[in-house]
Parts: sequence; C-alpha cells; structure tokens
Amino acid sequence: MIKVEYFTFNPLAENTYVLSNEKGAALIIDPGCYFTEEEKILKDYIDENSLKPVQLLNTHCHLDHVFGNNWVYENYGLELYMHQGEQTVLELAPTVANMYGLGFTNYKGALHFINEDDDIVIGNDRLKVLSTPGHSPASICFYCAAQNLVIGGDVLFNESIGRFDLPGGNEQQLYKSIKEKLYSLPGETIVYPGHGEPTTIGHEKKYNPFVRLG
Repeated sequence: MIKVEYFTFNPLAENTYVLSNEKGAALIIDPGCYFTEEEKILKDYIDENSLKPVQLLNTHCHLDHVFGNNWVYENYGLELYMHQGEQTVLELAPTVANMYGLGFTNYKGALHFINEDDDIVIGNDRLKVLSTPGHSPASICFYCAAQNLVIGGDVLFNESIGRFDLPGGNEQQLYKSIKEKLYSLPGETIVYPGHGEPTTIGHEKKYNPFVRLG
C-alpha cells in the first residue's frame, strides 16, 4: 500500500512527492527543495517516519522540479531516473535558474532512462510510466492502477493544465497527452500535480476549462 505525502517547496511553489510503503521504502519524486530549511523539512519527514529512500525520479526536468536532485543524491546515494528526452532540459536548468536569480547545484550523478510502460516497483506495489509530453519534451507520469492515483507532474492541474510556451513545449501534444493518457484513466483516479492541490480525473473531465470531456 502506497502512502503519498507532498511538500510545496521553492519560490515557484512546486510539489515534491514522497511515496512510501508499509515497510518504509520510499520514492522521492521531483525534489524541489531549494532552501536549507526545505531540505530539513524533507529530511525530518524521512527520519521521523523511518523511511529508506530507494529511488529518485523526475516527471520532467524544469528547474523547479530538479532543485533538490543533487541534495537527494548526496544524502541518500540515489541516482536519477528520468526520460531520456528530458536530458537537455536537465542540463540547461542551471542556466534558466540563473535568469530567475535562483542559482543552484545541478545533479552530477549517473542518469538512468525510463520509458512508457516501464514499471516503477516499490515492494509489492507498482507504478506504470505514462508518456505525456507537451508541457516539456518528454514529460512522464507515474500511475498506480491498484490505488487509483497518478503522479502527474505539470501536465494536468486542478481545473488547469501545464503551460506549453516554454522551450520544448507543444500545445497540441499536451492536449493529446491529457485526452489519451490521463482522461482514459478511471474517473476516481486521484491526480497529484506538480503545483496546487490534488484533483481527480472525473472532476477534470467535467470541469477543466481547457480540456473538458464531460
């Protein structure tokens, strides 16, 4: 059984996710901790719950989602898993961050590439990788069918969608990803987005003003 916890970090209010199971194994997804006090919040949660981080994942590699990658790598020895199509975005993140006055140390470890339909395994639980480009060149989501939840990155928000005007973004691709990959999931599926509050697929199909199917 997966427990989902998230923290809103950095000046861009990004959601950092920790998914853990009953044995204490944990996935860290999109660590956006930028300030020292945010790193402490994440570490304290892991320590206080006796968690053992076992994998570091990025849904995509825009700066606000990768600020904490190197910190996780240095503190827990976890190498990064991501889609290969995001590698250039990751490499450019410090340059983009400097434009916002948000300099940081980029991840320096090895890269491991994951693709659509790959399984992310945590104990007896599995999350399926969904390819959902459009907000960024190769955004991915992590879907757990057994618990009706999806870690959605910046693809779909509560009554909103990810922006598509950044380098590598594509409006029609984003709409296609939402309609074909996310809206095909059961309506009760909880969407945990990269910004803002969780929502459900059913709610978004009915009320999302950008991509409505209801």
